[in-house]
Amino acid sequence: MTDRLVTANLNISLDGRYNGPGGAMDLGAIIPYATTDVARDHMTRLYENATTAVLGRLNAQGFLGFWPSVADNEDADPRDRGYAKWLRDTDKVVFSTTLTESPWERTRLVNAPAAEVITELKSTGEGEILVNSSASIIKALLAADQLDRLYLMITPQIAGGGQHLFEDGLPATQWKVTHQETGDLGELAMVYDRVR
Repeated sequence: MTDRLVTANLNISLDGRYNGPGGAMDLGAIIPYATTDVARDHMTRLYENATTAVLGRLNAQGFLGFWPSVADNEDADPRDRGYAKWLRDTDKVVFSTTLTESPWERTRLVNAPAAEVITELKSTGEGEILVNSSASIIKALLAADQLDRLYLMITPQIAGGGQHLFEDGLPATQWKVTHQETGDLGELAMVYDRVR
């Protein structure tokens, strides 16, 4: 086993939801804070040591529809361009039960339990493994106690409905804050490391 850290990032509302009552695309409590300086610096922080991106199918397809054009857009914020280039150029693992061919170059499709795939990834390679905004995979790894670091952007809104990141039944674990920053709009960039 190598010493690869398994990290994950997600934006959540003050009431711990990663979407609103309207479903997966209801990001009204998240979007107003996604392009602040604090959010962009947070995004840079989360990928700078990662060499593998892990994504669910929905995020992989959504990201594919947006980020590739940002990589070469000279008018885009340099932090956004950096993330887009990293996402394009890094090794990607996409969880899917329906895709039959990879949506991106340097992408491997998997249809297996997240904990098994992460165990296999940890045994090879170098650099951090970033579970990139894919709540279903993050939840599975929290349940298996396989996450070493959580990058959370917490927005100062109560969504009032939608899906929670932290559901009942997770194993009790302890975390320490290793970075925190507050933006002008009240958004919080938090980094939590698992205490083992």
